[in-house]
Amino acid sequence: MKIDLKAYGKINLALDVLKKREDGYHEVRMIMQTVDLFDRLTLEDRDEPGISLKTNLSFLPCDENNLCYKAAALLMDEFGVKRGVTIDLEKKIPVAAGMAGGSTDAAAVMVGVNRLFSLGLKKEELMERGVKIGADVPYCVMRGTALSEGIGEILTPLPAMVECPVVIAKPSVSVSTKFVYGNLKVNEITDHPRVDDMIEAIKAGDLRGVAGTMANVLESVTIPEYPVIGQIKEFLLEHGALNSLMSGSGPTVFALFEDEATAQAAADALRDTQMAKNVFVKHIRN
Repeated sequence: MKIDLKAYGKINLALDVLKKREDGYHEVRMIMQTVDLFDRLTLEDRDEPGISLKTNLSFLPCDENNLCYKAAALLMDEFGVKRGVTIDLEKKIPVAAGMAGGSTDAAAVMVGVNRLFSLGLKKEELMERGVKIGADVPYCVMRGTALSEGIGEILTPLPAMVECPVVIAKPSVSVSTKFVYGNLKVNEITDHPRVDDMIEAIKAGDLRGVAGTMANVLESVTIPEYPVIGQIKEFLLEHGALNSLMSGSGPTVFALFEDEATAQAAADALRDTQMAKNVFVKHIRN
């Protein structure tokens, strides 16, 4: 049996950090949103036991250091699956980009393994197990528009975000999430994102209201270290974006637009500057 799946990326419409916990993790409050930029995964069962993983990117590990491998092993070990699985991963979401690329791949593998071997797990049960792989995995199983709290594992579904074009741009720099959180001075944050106001704007279908409340406290660390992130934000604002923001810990920048033509023109102009390695025009996916 063969299963083909799409693993969708996410953006953070709002990202607030409330405190650092004693265990070293940070308490967050975020609005997560799925976009239609996705990786493709093909899963196929086989008689030979074990997990075989291959990908189109030579620098990615294909062993237990890959989240896809970990996700398959988690379920197959728990349920004593004797058969094997072959996983073919085609990456389109930029790697280490703040778009949960690895987490969404792991989530898709869990969905696929559950279906492939008829494990009978419901979505909520997959989400409970997914947090063992990574904090973003439960959300990537759920998808859509959600309030994310705790370390990211406490999820509250929200009404569907108003659909609009989204320009997504990743500069060539790589950002370490550990570096960003390690250098964030939580006690010095005075201007917190208006998350509750954004939730009300989402409920009202008010795109300008959502754009007006977009904020990410991690920018205070990442942009001084990598000024190109701020430059891309400014460029997109100058080219008609309602607002522009860094996603997650970066370096990916996204911008919301009211119409397709303006978004496409902004993306084309940004490509010409060569500030960004990857530029996409995508859409909100609910």
